Amino acid sequence: MTRRATAAPLLGAQLVFNVGFYAVVPFLAIVLRDDYLLSGAAIGLVLGARTFAQQGLFLLGGVLVDALGARRLILTGCAVRVAGFGTLALADDLPTFVAGAVLTGLGGALFSPAIETLVAAAEQARPSASGTRATLFAWLTVVGETGAVVGPLVGALLLDWGFSAVAGSGAALFSVTALALARLLPADPARPDGHTLRAGLRDVGPGLSLRHRTFVLFAVVHAVNLLAWNQLYLGLPVELERVGRGAGAYAALLAVVSAVTITLQLPVARLARRLPSRVVLPVGYGLLASSFGVLAVAAAVPATATSLAPVTASVVLLTFGHLVVGPAALDLVPTFAAGRRLGSYYGLLATCGGVAVLVLSVPLGALYADASATSLVASRPWALLAGLALCSSVAAALLLRRPLAAPPLDPAEPRSPAPPTPSPSKGPR
Repeated sequence: MTRRATAAPLLGAQLVFNVGFYAVVPFLAIVLRDDYLLSGAAIGLVLGARTFAQQGLFLLGGVLVDALGARRLILTGCAVRVAGFGTLALADDLPTFVAGAVLTGLGGALFSPAIETLVAAAEQARPSASGTRATLFAWLTVVGETGAVVGPLVGALLLDWGFSAVAGSGAALFSVTALALARLLPADPARPDGHTLRAGLRDVGPGLSLRHRTFVLFAVVHAVNLLAWNQLYLGLPVELERVGRGAGAYAALLAVVSAVTITLQLPVARLARRLPSRVVLPVGYGLLASSFGVLAVAAAVPATATSLAPVTASVVLLTFGHLVVGPAALDLVPTFAAGRRLGSYYGLLATCGGVAVLVLSVPLGALYADASATSLVASRPWALLAGLALCSSVAAALLLRRPLAAPPLDPAEPRSPAPPTPSPSKGPR
């Protein structure tokens, strides 16, 4: 397997996947609120369930890739997401709509680890691995964020024909992409005798990371990163409603997020690598806290012609914080794991984020119900988020001030090296 044979279709798939995702999913909250008249808590539950179906099942996706093959999981994940978008397009009642939203997340849980596993294989096949791996994964992020810029703009345009047109277009896009990938991706290698799904589950060994108490604490601390990022879809539309802005402003702010990520991801990551984790992570979580602190103050101030300024500042701070803590946390995982069972450790990191989103989206949604009108009450959800991120900043500083404890003993060495597991936030959506 060579980079020429696999990188181009994988990068193209990342671009198309993110166009399709961001054309549909960011508008779910608007449909749930305006068409189904759900409360903020109910919207939070639906969006939390969708996120958990993807991020919370990330470890399962990695296990299935190991047991069944990356190509098969990519095509299966595409089929599941097509089913999810199709269900959203055809839904005429709330249970069906919710089922479609959850299916979209499950599809991502299947194909995200498969995509990045093939990218890692393409990098390893190059004669000189040093310096190449980061470049290929960086390009994966860049093309993905380009899709994240285009997607909301496409979705906002299609929304004039109704959300069914948006979701139906997403289903069509994933269908065409799946057909192309079926022709372009190399066949999965033959699995050795006895290498079954049960064997894959045994090889990943998720129990090892769960017994590493220091890492479990770190995963809980880092869960605030995904929770904060999820507010782009749950909380940001509420604040825009408060200041009298609609879908166009929402799409523009998501484009700002992607533009900042595309231009600054690599410089920020390079700078962060020069500093110790005990400095980088507390600063990053502090940036997340400051982003919500801005909105906590702004929500108590009557909307004016310049009310979009604090929202924009908050989004930029949130993006900076995400760019800082994401690579730093992932770089630290192999140190926790001592190079063993990385799939288990990365999977637990992603699952903790998914659980945080699922559990906390409901109370946050209830608080958002009173945040669409200017008042001190409207500041509560943003103050809560700022407090959680600040707690993570302090906890990270305390947790990392001493050398990390060694992981627990592995009762059995894995049968084969586990493939690199992708970032919880940077894989295809």
